[in-house]
Amino acid sequence: MSTQKNSRITDWALRLIPAAILAMAIPAKFIADPGAVAIFSQLEAEPFGRVATGIFESLAVILLLVPRTTIYGALLAAGLMSGAILAHLTVLGLALQGDPSMFIMAVTAFATSVSLAWRRRLEIPLVSQFVRPDPASVA
Repeated sequence: MSTQKNSRITDWALRLIPAAILAMAIPAKFIADPGAVAIFSQLEAEPFGRVATGIFESLAVILLLVPRTTIYGALLAAGLMSGAILAHLTVLGLALQGDPSMFIMAVTAFATSVSLAWRRRLEIPLVSQFVRPDPASVA
């Protein structure tokens, strides 16, 4: 398999993983799922924080999946997940009701979003003015 094909597969994987994780969480925020309501109540951000987070997660999924806007989706997803990780570390705990899966998904979405943003950093207008591409990656 060619390096270019491997790079495209990696890029799509780094786009789909956070998009899928975010997309799974969105409905609970909009239908006022009791679990989501409990989490945002604990964060003292119910209902505004829950709905706003659902809106921003929806936007991040769309931006991640559209090739021209992927970098912005990656940055937005990384920001959202950094907030989720911080909430777990400070208020919610690592395992909600003994289940660490929400924390693990937040860390996974954060890591893949940051990796994707790093791979596409030259697409960020301000960054591209100050960073030169790696000569090895241009070939």
